[in-house]
Parts: sequence; C-alpha cells; structure tokens
Amino acid sequence: MESILSAHEIGEGLPVLIIHGWQMEGRAEELDFEPIFNKIPGLRRIYVDLPGMGTTPANNVKDLDDIYLRLVRFIDSRIGKSRFLLVGSSCGGYLARAIAQKYIEQVDGLLLRVPLIEPKDDVRDLDAFKPLVANEQLMSNMSVEDRALLGNVLVQTPPYVKALKAKYEEVYLPAEKAADNKVLDPIRADRLRYQLSFSLDDESAKFFAPTLVVCGRQDESVGYRDSLRLLELYPRSTYVVLDRGTHGLPIDETGLFEALVRDWIARVDEWRGHTERSELA
Repeated sequence: MESILSAHEIGEGLPVLIIHGWQMEGRAEELDFEPIFNKIPGLRRIYVDLPGMGTTPANNVKDLDDIYLRLVRFIDSRIGKSRFLLVGSSCGGYLARAIAQKYIEQVDGLLLRVPLIEPKDDVRDLDAFKPLVANEQLMSNMSVEDRALLGNVLVQTPPYVKALKAKYEEVYLPAEKAADNKVLDPIRADRLRYQLSFSLDDESAKFFAPTLVVCGRQDESVGYRDSLRLLELYPRSTYVVLDRGTHGLPIDETGLFEALVRDWIARVDEWRGHTERSELA
C-alpha cells in the first residue's frame, strides 16, 4: 500500500486542510496563507503534499480519482471524525469540492482560490491575454531570462514585476523542481485521467456551509466565468472576481485577499456557533 501523504501542520485547534494546485506543494500554500492564518487563533493548519508533488512520492498514481482516494485515506487517518475546514487552490480547489461533497457533515467551511472547474482545457471559457498596464520600455529592458520566467505580465510596473518575480522564485520554481513530472505529465495530458469520474455539479454536490470563491478577472488558466455555476451549488457563498487578478493571485493584492479570508473565517465561526446550538436544542 502506498505511503500516506506528507503534510506540514502548524497550530492547534480546528483542523484546516489546505490542498495545493497541480505541480505545486503545500509550502506554496503556506507562503500565501500563513501570513493570514497565523494571526487567527484556534486553527490547526494542515498543508498536504499531493502524490508526486512536494515531498510525497508518486507511488504509481494513475489519475485524479487516485489522488482523490489518497486524500480520503489521509483525511480518515489524520482528521478522522472531527469537523474541519477546507481550502483548495486551482486543481486543489477541484479536489476540495469533491472532498466537501463526501464529508459534507464534517466540513464547516470551504475556500476556493482560482478553482479549476473545467478539467478539459479546450472547453474552458477564457479571455485572450491583454496587459492592463502596458510599459514597453520596462518590458524591453527586462533580461531574456526574466522574460522567459515571467511570461505574460499583466501589470507592467516595477513593483508588480518585482512581486511577481519573487513569487516565481519563492513558490513556483521550487514546487515545479520537486514535482515528479514523469508521472504527472501523462496524467495532465490525458482528458480522461485529468478529471474525476463523478460529477461535482449535480444536486448532490450542494454545500451549505460558508464558502469563499476567489477568482481572477485576468486568469489565463481557468478563467472566472466557468465558476459562476458555484453560486447555485453553494448558497452561503461569497463570490469575488478580482480585477488585476491572475491565476497566481494574490500578487500585489495581499491586503484585499487577507480581508476576504478573514471575513470567511468570521462567517465560519458564526455558522459553527449556530450549528452547535442547533445540535444542543
């Protein structure tokens, strides 16, 4: 049997399972969420590494169903019957929705950051890239290496470029280097393997606990319009589309992102208090 998923835990209290995106790792989520969560007492943050990513070996993982089932085994082993919160980014958001559906009686809150909604690339509703703030001089003076690293730059100002480059160097490059791409790339390239075999969009997928969905208006990877359907599936959701928001958000909108996460936690606390009173009645 494959080894259990690697995970890094911080803090004590209500478990918060944080699921990273494709070819990323738990540490990538830590860098964005810990500056927020470490100011909020009573949260036990569990940053998991999915198979073939971070420090978890691939162990012959075959598809997203396989990854989902390993997450289920991890939850049953590490969290058990406890109530918990779920956070998922990109493909991790897709998996988090499936986990929320399975553990609907235990999950008291769901946060989806730039969630993958359509696994098939060719059916995603995306806009063509166009910079919001163009600065040809800045871009032409950038080194060839930085241009190759950063790709399309949405906001072409020195502070934004500096923040974007720091994120690549601190988050994306280490995660991509640690990923087992020999195993992961064939999954990502296969339309059947890079999707769950069950629906997340039918009536059984409705989730009633407080939910936060944060999308980027300029997200070139998953877009934002496909996620509009989540408003019906999650009646207690706050749905936010951030201008200047890419698939890597937050880049320079960290203050707004923190305010949204804090509001979600406040709504979760209210929900949990109401639920506990209802159970006692």
